[in-house]
Amino acid sequence: MDMTVNSTTLVTEPVSEGNGKLLDAPLALGSTATLSLTDKKLVCVEYPGFVISVDNMLDSVGGEQALTKTYADSSKRLELRFRPKDPYCHPVCGNRYSSNNLLLRVCRRKRKGSSGDAHITMEILGLIGTTYKFQGMADFQYLAMHNEPDGSKVSLYDKVILRKPEKKEFFDLSVPLFLPPPLFSRLDGPVDYFYRPDSMHREGNMQSLLLNENLIGPNRARRPHNAIFVNFDEKSIPTEPLEAAKINWKKNSIHHSDIKAEEEMRKLFERRPIWSRNAVKANVDIHPEKLKLLLPYLAYYMLTGPWRSLWVRFGYDPRTNPEAKIYQVLDFRIRCGMKHGYGVNDMPVKAKRSAYHYCLPTTVNKAVPQPASLKEFTQDGTLPSSAKPSSLRYILKESAYVFREGMLPPYRQMLYQLCDLDVEQIKGIIQRNDGKEEVCDERDGWCLPQTADDLRDIISSMITQVVRAKRPASSSPKLKPVRAGRKMEESDEDDEEEYDDEYKPSEGSENEMETEMLDYM
Repeated sequence: MDMTVNSTTLVTEPVSEGNGKLLDAPLALGSTATLSLTDKKLVCVEYPGFVISVDNMLDSVGGEQALTKTYADSSKRLELRFRPKDPYCHPVCGNRYSSNNLLLRVCRRKRKGSSGDAHITMEILGLIGTTYKFQGMADFQYLAMHNEPDGSKVSLYDKVILRKPEKKEFFDLSVPLFLPPPLFSRLDGPVDYFYRPDSMHREGNMQSLLLNENLIGPNRARRPHNAIFVNFDEKSIPTEPLEAAKINWKKNSIHHSDIKAEEEMRKLFERRPIWSRNAVKANVDIHPEKLKLLLPYLAYYMLTGPWRSLWVRFGYDPRTNPEAKIYQVLDFRIRCGMKHGYGVNDMPVKAKRSAYHYCLPTTVNKAVPQPASLKEFTQDGTLPSSAKPSSLRYILKESAYVFREGMLPPYRQMLYQLCDLDVEQIKGIIQRNDGKEEVCDERDGWCLPQTADDLRDIISSMITQVVRAKRPASSSPKLKPVRAGRKMEESDEDDEEEYDDEYKPSEGSENEMETEMLDYM
């Protein structure tokens, strides 16, 4: 890959001689020059400094190999380190731009002692289609130095950087504490921060007077949804909603679709006393914000125990009803690893959240323009029958809460109710102690101990078989490196069929109960 270095700007006005060479002869105003173009493609780097040694300049940007690797990835920014041998040097990042420039070679020759005009030749060396410009601010720099008691500074590089294999004595040396951050600022451009007064702390605000012990408060007051949260060890369960929940739902259920959704949800809880929110979403078409108001009106929320993160009909206590065993929750997470027959990148089920979605300063994720959607409305403001969507807008697929043999879960972590595991082998394990339930345990509920572990093993083996069947037999499983800042995988699903963030089961160490509590507090 060829590269040009622009430390200054050169402007010339050539004269054509007709054979490709250009002479510096007296010109009339408006004269032009003609040159033949070349097919050579070049990349330009506007280096933010005076280049004395090209080799040192290339080392500061990682060399030709790093340049080629950065150029091959359009989402990467060019990193420049003014101290390339210092591993603690934070880079300056250059942005990539498309350009339509030419690289010209201009030679000006003039004989010594001659009073005649200088002879100028010019040729086009290549076309510059990509230019890297360093327009951001440099990050703070952190040197591996230590201040001695006498005020002198001592370098720590030889003590903290392992340059060759060392013996145990090297690691036993006493070294001053040196823990630099990986980066100081994620943004290298100035950002205007529009400060707003905190409404909670305005003078005379009643809430600020009540919260005088807490000097730090949210800018916006909590939006109450009036849900009743119940722990497993509580003695009684609620039989009716809070009065505020009744008023809140009556005030907001103004459309006929809201009344219809309330009737459908009442039928759901009559048929089955315990539901997960995803299961409700798959059976009732209702706006997510309206669902937050309707659920506390018809059911209470279990925080802990075998029915955690589920909504239970008012007046129904699953701890005293052995038939509630089939409504218990199973927290299942897909096992990824080569010991399971496939790697993380071989798993066709995408993760809802990933550390790979984190954008480092060295990457650029540009927003994709969304196509405009035009709809034809009638005079009364409604859609014509031909233009109405064939499927409901807010309803989820059945796979959001049901598992069957031969299918893959939509996400890597799912909260299944036992009655929604439609597999005969699983049903047999759940029914091992039917009619013999004695005590409801907080961990296993009405099931036998270790039942959840057995169910996870069965589901994992089924998923492994599906993944292997979908993968070509000739291909061997291998891990592919994924760069930070890049999206690990893309989804072809329609946005309307995806989970809403507030209605997805959480992933990793984030707990579903905590997510739903945040929605309602």
